[in-house]
Amino acid sequence: MLPATVFTLCNSIALAGWVILIALPMWRSADKFIVSVIVSLFAVIYTYYIVVNISSIDMKSFSTLRGLTDLFANPLAVLIGWVHYLAFDLMTGIFIKKNAAKYGIPHWQIVPCLLLTFLFGPVGLLLYLAIRWYVSRSYFAENY
Repeated sequence: MLPATVFTLCNSIALAGWVILIALPMWRSADKFIVSVIVSLFAVIYTYYIVVNISSIDMKSFSTLRGLTDLFANPLAVLIGWVHYLAFDLMTGIFIKKNAAKYGIPHWQIVPCLLLTFLFGPVGLLLYLAIRWYVSRSYFAENY
């Protein structure tokens, strides 16, 4: 399968995961489904592309901004990095949803956090942490 096709497919699958997280808060198995199916699929795709292309990845590229910029000039490296982001952003969304439930934060209040996490990763997490701090008056969460 062409990397561009994998990219489009992964984006569509990630979007489905975000729709589930945001629009189906009462589905008890949503988190299990997202991790067991979607994130695991991303992990398989990521691992496949890493293993198949490991010989062409210069590990020194990760130690400088210039090296990373050169590495990401390769569309395949961008795909690998993007799948990495998709998987970890979804895991962050699951953390936000589960942690908000633990702290009694209503789902409607975390929807903006989830949307921002979907679009801008850490920005959504930061907003959630601010909301959680406001609600709990504690920056550090107990037993995530």
